[in-house]
Amino acid sequence: MATHLILQKIFKTGFVSEPAPQADLNLRTREQALHADILKVFGQSVAIRHVDAGSCNGCELEIHALNGPHYNIEGMGVKFVASPRHADVLLVTGPVSRNMEVALKRTFDATPEPKWVIAMGDCGCTGGMFGESYASCGKVSNVIPVDVEVPGCPPTPIALLQGILAAVSKAKKTAS
Repeated sequence: MATHLILQKIFKTGFVSEPAPQADLNLRTREQALHADILKVFGQSVAIRHVDAGSCNGCELEIHALNGPHYNIEGMGVKFVASPRHADVLLVTGPVSRNMEVALKRTFDATPEPKWVIAMGDCGCTGGMFGESYASCGKVSNVIPVDVEVPGCPPTPIALLQGILAAVSKAKKTAS
């Protein structure tokens, strides 16, 4: 009986989702430019190792969005890897907690040269509202050298994509 009432309500209400977003042609142009730069510098794809150094997971949600079909970051030649030994770029989120300080340094040391570090989010760039304390080292650059900062709380997937493009551009200048 209850199932029947629920189904009636569903059919009466209809679809209530929002319409799909319009295609962003500028994004397509940026994707093609990023893919071309990645091929020039790295020869194939750029491998990113993500390190959560103590974040609230807001930045991680944006990273997952960037990995989704809307942005198709793998189609541009950007992939995430599980080991720092396979990475070209370290993407670090959150203020570096004291418990993660040694692990972050080891991850940085395990990443082969040449390597680039992207600090993501206000916490990664400045320490955010946590700053430096007995439990936090603060911003990522207090622990390892940072090449690119992507501010925001959390930054949008497009801002992160621009940060990756900035790291690749830096790599392109180094390679030249």
